[in-house]
Amino acid sequence: MDLNSFLTSLGTSFLIFTVLMFLFAWLSRRPENHVVYYSNRILRGLDPFEGLRAPRNPFAWIREALASTEADVIRISGVDSAVYFVFISTVLGIFLFSALLLLPVLLPVSATSETIMDSNDTTSVGAFDDLDKFSMGHVQEGSPRLWAFVVAVYWVSFATYYLLWKAYKHVSDLRAQALMTSEVKNEQFAVLVRDIPPPTNVQTRKEQVDSYFMAIYPDTFYRSIIVTDNSKANAIYEELEGYKKKLARDEIIYAESVKNGNPEGIRPTTRTGFLGLVGKKVDSLEYYDGKIKGLITKLEAEQKVTLKDKQQCAAVIFFNNRVTASAAAQSLHDTMVDTWTVMEAPEPRQIIWNNLPKHFYERQIRQYVIYFIVFLTIFFYMIPIGLISAFTTLDNLKKLLPFLKPLIDQPEIKTLLEAYLPQIALMVFLALLPNFLTFLSKAEGIPSKSHVARATSGKYFYFSVLNVFVGVTVGSTLFTTFKSIEKDPNSIITLLATSLPGSATFFLTFVALKFFVGYGLELSRIVPLIIFHLKKRYLCKTEDEVKEAWAPGDLEYATRVPDDMLVVTIVLCYSVIAPLILPFGVVYFGLEWLILRNQVLKVCVPSYESYGRMWPHLYTRILASLIMYQTTMVGYFLAKKFFYTPPILIPLPIISLIFGFICKNKFYRFFQSTALAVACPELKETPNMEVVFRSFIPPSLGYEKGEEYQFEDALSLVSRTDSTF
Repeated sequence: MDLNSFLTSLGTSFLIFTVLMFLFAWLSRRPENHVVYYSNRILRGLDPFEGLRAPRNPFAWIREALASTEADVIRISGVDSAVYFVFISTVLGIFLFSALLLLPVLLPVSATSETIMDSNDTTSVGAFDDLDKFSMGHVQEGSPRLWAFVVAVYWVSFATYYLLWKAYKHVSDLRAQALMTSEVKNEQFAVLVRDIPPPTNVQTRKEQVDSYFMAIYPDTFYRSIIVTDNSKANAIYEELEGYKKKLARDEIIYAESVKNGNPEGIRPTTRTGFLGLVGKKVDSLEYYDGKIKGLITKLEAEQKVTLKDKQQCAAVIFFNNRVTASAAAQSLHDTMVDTWTVMEAPEPRQIIWNNLPKHFYERQIRQYVIYFIVFLTIFFYMIPIGLISAFTTLDNLKKLLPFLKPLIDQPEIKTLLEAYLPQIALMVFLALLPNFLTFLSKAEGIPSKSHVARATSGKYFYFSVLNVFVGVTVGSTLFTTFKSIEKDPNSIITLLATSLPGSATFFLTFVALKFFVGYGLELSRIVPLIIFHLKKRYLCKTEDEVKEAWAPGDLEYATRVPDDMLVVTIVLCYSVIAPLILPFGVVYFGLEWLILRNQVLKVCVPSYESYGRMWPHLYTRILASLIMYQTTMVGYFLAKKFFYTPPILIPLPIISLIFGFICKNKFYRFFQSTALAVACPELKETPNMEVVFRSFIPPSLGYEKGEEYQFEDALSLVSRTDSTF
């Protein structure tokens, strides 16, 4: 890519962002769009502008974002959102600290070097443009000027250590403050128990569990819920809710027909066959009402069967003291690790109940099988990713599709294709992956949604780094290096380091496209707005349907985290080789901070709260990116024939591993379990244990009953399965 194509890409992306930002300012002021742009405030019962007139200044949202505090984020969207802002601020700080030294020092060192560059050193494959003068590749092999780059590697590394340490301590404090609250949090009074052994012939499962925990915690044990197989009850409940929605919809249609001048109205009809399209034509109001009554009776019968006969080897145990619950979650309850496994209970809304009964060794086997599948996925995805990188270069397109040569050679078309084709092809290809990785994470037997999000983002991170970063870097030279690798297989070891400079401009454009276009679309919410108005106009009849159409969702950590981590890896690895990437990293995370601040305060609604358990995952991935950066720099210095570097730079990855080991031993335990000192402060009111207990009852088993004691055996066997899928 030449300088003209790069500037075209950058300018076009900035123009798109500017248009989207002004579009957001205009659309968000219109009352009919408030539910899309102020969803969080509306759901909390607040006015979108809190009593003020809609601002005419298109930059007013920036002022509001900057004026907000961390306490505001926690109050509105929870600790997890605040922790993610700590992550963004930490990475932003790393890049700013790095830029303070690297830009004023390394750019002049590179630009004033007089050398003829090797093809491996150019930052733009197939072109030698002015950008190359500001890269490490412009410095002559073995030159004393390379000492400045050695110092820069250390500067970036120690800036990262310092900011990561501060962030880990700060997040630990945030988690402690949230868990020490005097408010009653239902999950703090419960633990999950898995791998319960079979009961004796003289005991029911409920009696077995109750007697076991009563003997250990005689003063604080409250009650138990035994997990059951609710699949059939869930199916009936979902069918019942579906008919309720249809009845409510047709009642509104009938009422509208009465208002339109027909005193008797027009009774809506439906067919009794598949999807209401075939079969006998009947009055839908009477038909749905009859189906609802029949399903209620069927559900009540299935509840009795489920709660009595479908007990499984897992339970939720309740204590009337949160210190006891915390202690129980950290204690060894049996001499064998594969029986009576106890862990902290997450919120009822995020538990994946179908996974709780899976046995200890089944979970272990599933985990290793899933890891192997992920390995195969990463390995086989690297092939098409590399091919995309190789095929989407214009020279290769001309070779593969010669009939396109006249079109590609036109200056305007060539500039646009070089600016966007490889990046767009890569983004589209990556969009196919997250759902598959989420499915794999659930299949491991993980018990909660937040844990699934962390597991999915971890798999996606390794995929992104190994396939996108490494795949594109190596793939960009795939056709030209394949023969040399075939002759000398050992040369693949140095391939990554020597290939890095050639992909620098690609990644500059990739990052710019992500922050300008990606964040512009996120701020403007054009796609959700269009979908909402189409649904409202053509599909929605009831208030519930309208509300469902504008439901905002959460931050989607499973995909957001690996996307951001990929940018962290790219910017770190190129920070010394091509320091011009640092301003792009700063702009990327600076814009993300501003736009996410707006979304978190006004739009997004968290689907769960894990009190910052995502942070160790974020920290570990930043450290992994740092080690990758340090390792590739050793390789690149060797490629530049600067042989002083191995004894100087090789200690850095070792220091990073030691730093990670110290942080893990100092901080990580608190993110696994709640410290007893944190759980012991008094609550401002005595918890209503019946409310705590009921919060874990699934709708399919507690449907409009309220008289749970009619199934005393059964209620100890209840589970919350609405959050399973």
